[in-house]
Amino acid sequence: MTLNLTELVLFTVLLTGVTVMGLLASRWRRSHTMDDLQEWGLGGHRFGSWITWFLIGGDLYTAYTFIAIPALIYQVGGAGFFSLPDLAIVYPMVYLLLVRLWSVSRTHGYVTTADFVRGRFGSRALALCVAVTGILSTLPYIALQLMCIEAVLKTMGVNGEWPVVLAFVGLAGFTYQSGLRAPALIAVVKDILVYAVVIAAVIYIPMKLGGWGHIFDAAGHKFAANGKGNVVLDSGNQLNYASLALGSAMGLFLFPHTSTAALASRDRNVIKRNMAALPVYSLAVGFIALLGLMAIAAGVVPLTSDGKPDSNTVVPLLFHQMFPDWFAGIAFAAVGIGALVPASVMSIGAANLFTRNIYREFLRPQASPAQEAKVSKVASLVVKFGALICTLMLTPQFSTDFQLIGNVIILQTLPAVGLGIVIRWFHRTGLLVGWVVGMASGLWMLYRIPNPATGHAHFGGNALPLSDLGLPTHMPMYVGFLALVVNLVVTVLVTLVCRAVRVPDGIDETRGDDYFRSPAPQDEPRPVPATPQPVTIVPAAAPAARAEGLVALKEES
Repeated sequence: MTLNLTELVLFTVLLTGVTVMGLLASRWRRSHTMDDLQEWGLGGHRFGSWITWFLIGGDLYTAYTFIAIPALIYQVGGAGFFSLPDLAIVYPMVYLLLVRLWSVSRTHGYVTTADFVRGRFGSRALALCVAVTGILSTLPYIALQLMCIEAVLKTMGVNGEWPVVLAFVGLAGFTYQSGLRAPALIAVVKDILVYAVVIAAVIYIPMKLGGWGHIFDAAGHKFAANGKGNVVLDSGNQLNYASLALGSAMGLFLFPHTSTAALASRDRNVIKRNMAALPVYSLAVGFIALLGLMAIAAGVVPLTSDGKPDSNTVVPLLFHQMFPDWFAGIAFAAVGIGALVPASVMSIGAANLFTRNIYREFLRPQASPAQEAKVSKVASLVVKFGALICTLMLTPQFSTDFQLIGNVIILQTLPAVGLGIVIRWFHRTGLLVGWVVGMASGLWMLYRIPNPATGHAHFGGNALPLSDLGLPTHMPMYVGFLALVVNLVVTVLVTLVCRAVRVPDGIDETRGDDYFRSPAPQDEPRPVPATPQPVTIVPAAAPAARAEGLVALKEES
């Protein structure tokens, strides 16, 4: 691709603008200091309905939605639409769970889901496992955001790693400076741009291509010719499709970045209103997914990387070919900002887990709020570097697999976090053993999946044929769902054994009404603790002087 200056200038100006906005966000709704994990990592719990709606929407509907899902549909057709039933399932489930998590977290001062597990089951080891799982699951998700930015830059004719490094530095800078306030503000700009681009795309591009009928016909002819997919889901993929949709839905709000955005809300009613309103985004996702079929009708051919086609460039190329240069630059900026917002929240959520459940719990139990905030800021930088390593180590067939591999990992916390919010029946030993077995089986199955496109023998996808597990069918199934079933079976069996032999269980520090309380929102800044003053011993004063001093002290008080 040749360099397109118009697209590049608009892309650069908009990304620079939101970076500056992120750096200045620390002054927005600021308390007395940002050296406090509740302020830096949760925005001081001051986000109302609108800001929370933009933040959670910007957190869930990322550049992955804009780039990876249409690219998957471009390659395999109807199987790529799993994200639509996924989103239809998720909101009724999390409506019931998130409000309970918010209430118990505000009552006990929990910052992370691992904090909740520590209090619910009285197990430091189990909380550590949840924290490590959350951090590991976030790394490939952040890596996917960086890959989407790279695909946009390639389409504009910008080659090399330095532009991605610059975007990475800007992301690290405003996250370190402003914490959760930065992505909360930037998410407003991101969503406005995304909705503008989606509305333009679903109206303007089909008109240029001859209508929706021509688009579906062209896609059907392509899949019939190469035999690698179908516009309509074929029977051989139905089990994988169903397990993938259900597994993705169950894991979506277990990720640390989604729980972080929810816990930053001002009260329970904010969570309820958002769970009712966020499905509006699902409508946009349906139109975004159709971009993959539009790219087929437009004759888009992906750019190559190391001699192999880079499917992540499909949507950027579609915008480049269909839109005027100035609007294509705006569309590319929407994708870039759509990568920065979730990457920022993800790094904050992972950093909070490290600080609260590893650093303070095991390394420095007496850490002050200022020390916690400082460690979390540094940890957010380390998480981003870990995501860069993920891009080098993992080589899946489709870029969507980065998110789905992370989902396999985070799903193993469902018994402790998701079910733990509702019931307290599981024994902490059962949950711990179930987590170990579920993680081991999930990673083992992922390791066995090859990538036929690149020739890599391991970590090439997210679905495993059931015949590889000794079952009499070749139908594939989502690894995350299989590993979760193993996890739950082991958790139940070990819990029954522990109950039978009366193994001591942890103490639950929560009470039933903690899950339904709505503590008064802390809209006022918390008072700054008084600085201790040195004590000066003076000779005893005369009675009159002492009386006068007592009057003055009373007036001052």
